[in-house]
Amino acid sequence: MTFDLASLGWDAAYSADLPVLDADVVPGRVARVDRGVCTVLCAGGPVRASLAGAVLAAASRDPARLPCAGDWVLVRAWPDDRVTLEAVLPRRTAIVRRTADKDASGQVLAANLDVAAVVEPLEPAPDVGRVERLLALAWDSGARPLVLLTKCDSVPDPAAVAADLARAAPGVEVLPVSSRTQMGLDLVRPLVAPGRTLGLLGPSGAGKSTLVNALAGAAVMATRAVRESDGKGRHMTTYRALVPIPGGGAVLDTPGMRQVGLLEGAAGLQQAFADVAELVAACRFADCRHEAEPGCAVRAALESGELSPRRWESWQRLAREVAYETRRREARQAAVERARLKQHRVRDASRHR
Repeated sequence: MTFDLASLGWDAAYSADLPVLDADVVPGRVARVDRGVCTVLCAGGPVRASLAGAVLAAASRDPARLPCAGDWVLVRAWPDDRVTLEAVLPRRTAIVRRTADKDASGQVLAANLDVAAVVEPLEPAPDVGRVERLLALAWDSGARPLVLLTKCDSVPDPAAVAADLARAAPGVEVLPVSSRTQMGLDLVRPLVAPGRTLGLLGPSGAGKSTLVNALAGAAVMATRAVRESDGKGRHMTTYRALVPIPGGGAVLDTPGMRQVGLLEGAAGLQQAFADVAELVAACRFADCRHEAEPGCAVRAALESGELSPRRWESWQRLAREVAYETRRREARQAAVERARLKQHRVRDASRHR
């Protein structure tokens, strides 16, 4: 099977930034990663590539530089039939979440998306706080955010639910869709036109894989029904997968995420909560704590009902999380710089002995 790289998003700008390549080095797009081995879609067909030393060295300094689904990369074919991934090309957009490790480093979930869709099911009832958190992640990626409300055939008035949830997603289109009845898919299909990539973010059981199958017109992703006991889905997709769509374009499906930590998404948070940020900016005092200060726009909006207590609490919680992670990152960077200066002084002292 061959691939038209332009249909997957390769364009003249990528070509212009490339150095002169050897005949045995070609570009491709990562479809999935399995324990350090990448499936890469190249013009001549898919290849399985292990990571070259230079890529591993870069990742040792910053794990976010590991290749992930959606990355454009360079792969080399060797005379002994080995294939190695030699370089990850600069990302135009990236979904990055905080990992659970001690250093709380960033993990790239998906790269080079044109649209980052937060997928939330209408059955059971949507979790608005989860949508807000994922939208902050989507805004921070650089891709266009979108909310897809799946399983809209399970509620009597999906348009009303979408309108209600839209109040928690300022500046973002909210589309109710059904993979079973095809409702709303005519609005989604243009997002995976030739050269464009749609990324799907959401919990297990939200219907992401079913949506991929509906867009592809074939069962390309395994699916499983949610449990009737608690309405929760089981994890069928355990890896991130870039799926080419017939006619051009691609969909990037991600595993269901129970925990999505924000790293340093201050910009994304401001956009996801643009209404709250506007109220905060309108307060009389720059250091307003939004408690009992005179001229507090936030308190006035809470009292009038313009701002709901739930959304205000959600913004406060996420803002504290982002501020905490920012302080941690700055502390780590300062420690690295101190270690670098100390090593430099030791080298200088040894040369002057």
